[in-house]
Amino acid sequence: MESATPVRADIPVQDLKIEPLDAAAFEPYGTVMPAFEDGKEFGPDEAQLELSRGTPRFYVMRLHRRAPAFNQITRHLSVTQCLAAVGGGSWFIAVCPPDDPDNPAAAPDLARLRAFRVPGDVAVMLKRSTWHAGPFFEPATMDFFNLELADTNQVDHHSCRLDLTFGRTFRFVG
Repeated sequence: MESATPVRADIPVQDLKIEPLDAAAFEPYGTVMPAFEDGKEFGPDEAQLELSRGTPRFYVMRLHRRAPAFNQITRHLSVTQCLAAVGGGSWFIAVCPPDDPDNPAAAPDLARLRAFRVPGDVAVMLKRSTWHAGPFFEPATMDFFNLELADTNQVDHHSCRLDLTFGRTFRFVG
């Protein structure tokens, strides 16, 4: 996950309404993965993973609560990323579509920036190159299952400073 960049007081803050997670609304960014009964055959309603560009890494990631505001958004050009809360707590994430997915210099389309509340009983898969800020959550700490590549955070961590590039900071509301 991206490290928190201090929010500058001289940059305007724009409210970003948190929406309930819905598979159709989330589709431009990734896949919502609810629980299915065992034995269900693989289908298009499940995560279509892209892990072929490196060694997959599945781990439990501990995060600490941050203020519900962000001025940086990140994407990974080489991999889909799956996230789920350990223990069932809800959390939220901001996302922008993966336009121009192979261009490391591409900027996010802030007109299509959305925020979703992810219930604790589902996982999400972010499409390759989906811009994201989060997870964000209410408790002091929260653990997440994370599936990406072993070196994602070292070599495939493309970030955009929204305050420097667009003169904007975002705050989750709702």
